Amino acid sequence: MAKYLLLKHYRGAPEATNDVPMDKWTPDEISAHIKYMQDFATKLEGTGEFVDGQALAPEGAWVRYDGEGRPPVTDGPFAETKDLIAGWMIIDVDSQERAYALAGELSAAPGAGGRPIHEWLEVRPFLAHPPTVEE
Repeated sequence: MAKYLLLKHYRGAPEATNDVPMDKWTPDEISAHIKYMQDFATKLEGTGEFVDGQALAPEGAWVRYDGEGRPPVTDGPFAETKDLIAGWMIIDVDSQERAYALAGELSAAPGAGGRPIHEWLEVRPFLAHPPTVEE
């Protein structure tokens, strides 16, 4: 089994077929989308392939170490993941092909008008082993 991260993007990916921003959806369309996502996760729990998944709020900040007790916080001026990443799901599957098949199925979540979004999802494998340095 190998773990993969499925990333849902607000922007930055190729344009989706049904590319209506979620803030333009009706409450029923949002509910249908969330239900699809929950049902998809439940199905993968049943097959043992679901690890975790979350939607992300748009709020956030950049933080870094800048000396003891002084973590600077900023809200820009560069592209931030809070503007790009809408949510994620971690799956544990037998092959890359299975990861791609599940990402394709997840991409069909309904959006505006109840039509599938056909959004692009980023599929990233977890490192199998940490890199090592040989002397």
